[in-house]
Amino acid sequence: MRNARLDALASELASALGESGSSLSCAESCTGGLAAAAITDIPGASGFFLGGLVAYSNAAKERLLAVPAATIDAHGAVSAETAIAMAGGAASAFGSDYAFSITGIAGPGGGSSDKPVGTVWFGFRSPGSTVSASAFFTGDRQAVRDAAAEFALDRMAAIVRAAIAGSSI
Repeated sequence: MRNARLDALASELASALGESGSSLSCAESCTGGLAAAAITDIPGASGFFLGGLVAYSNAAKERLLAVPAATIDAHGAVSAETAIAMAGGAASAFGSDYAFSITGIAGPGGGSSDKPVGTVWFGFRSPGSTVSASAFFTGDRQAVRDAAAEFALDRMAAIVRAAIAGSSI
C-alpha cells in the first residue's frame, strides 16, 4: 500500500535538492530501503539521488559503510554514534553532498529497557556538518518503519532548505 505522506516528503526533498543542485545518498537499517524507494519513485531522481544501502546487520554496517566495530561495541547499532557513522559512510561511498541514515528497533522484538521497540536514531550529513536525531515511534513494525522513513525525509529536506537559505539546523 502506498504511503501518501512518504511520497509527499520525498517530493519535497527532491525539490529542495533540485533547487540546490546537490546530490543525496542514504544508509538504512530498520527501514529496509523504504526511504530510498520513495525517493526513486520520483521521476528524475537519478539527477540527484546517487544511491542507498540497506545495511541491516552490524557486519554490513562495518564492511559497507566503514562504521568502526568499536563504535557499535561501545554504543550499539541503535545509537547517535552509529547513525552519524552510517551517514558519513554513505556520503563517502557515493560521493554525495548530503546523506542520511536510519537505524532503529522496529519490533516486535529486539527492544530493551534503555532502547525499547520504536527507538530510532538518524544521522544527517551536509557539507561541513553531521548531526544526529532520535525519535520514538509507536505502533506495529510497519508503522515504526513508515514513521522513521517519513522523519528522515522530512528532516533531510529541512536541512537542505536551511542550507539554501544560508542557515543551518
